[in-house]
Amino acid sequence: MLASPDQLANTNKASIETIMTLANTAFASSERIAALNLNTARSILEDSVANAKALLSVKDVQEYMNLQSSVAQPAVEKAVAYSRSIYEIATQTQGEITKIIEAQFGEINKTVTTALDKATKNAPAGSDVAVAAVKSAIAAANSAYDSMTKAAKQVAEIAEANVAAATNATVKAVNTGATTKAKKSA
Repeated sequence: MLASPDQLANTNKASIETIMTLANTAFASSERIAALNLNTARSILEDSVANAKALLSVKDVQEYMNLQSSVAQPAVEKAVAYSRSIYEIATQTQGEITKIIEAQFGEINKTVTTALDKATKNAPAGSDVAVAAVKSAIAAANSAYDSMTKAAKQVAEIAEANVAAATNATVKAVNTGATTKAKKSA
């Protein structure tokens, strides 16, 4: 049951295509993060310049307190938006990589099953027990993989919900703090 040169060539070609797809996914993710970082840096620079100009025009303590309140809230909101964007990029990339790996795992599973079926047809008499044991091991591995995949998806969903809740709580706390400061200074 040796693989033919054509089978080896096709397997190698498929492996290289999978590696290229993974590499392209990683590069696309890196490009998105780099663009986000550059845009964030530009925004921070622009905000810093505007805040410095506003600070230089402050004439009294009350005006300073109002300026401080008006600067803090947008800064936190931008930080939260940045964090959300990074998280979205990471989640999308992880999803794409998972799809690629699942497809690869399915293809390997199909190839092993086909090879096992061919081996069963050519197996000597009395090897039924060994073939059944191998098939049982493959079924157990597939079941374990499915369980692990489902558990990982559940963990990712819980983590996503927790990140969203924490983000919303942070924004709410900043908004409440800014409102409280504005009332005190009024």
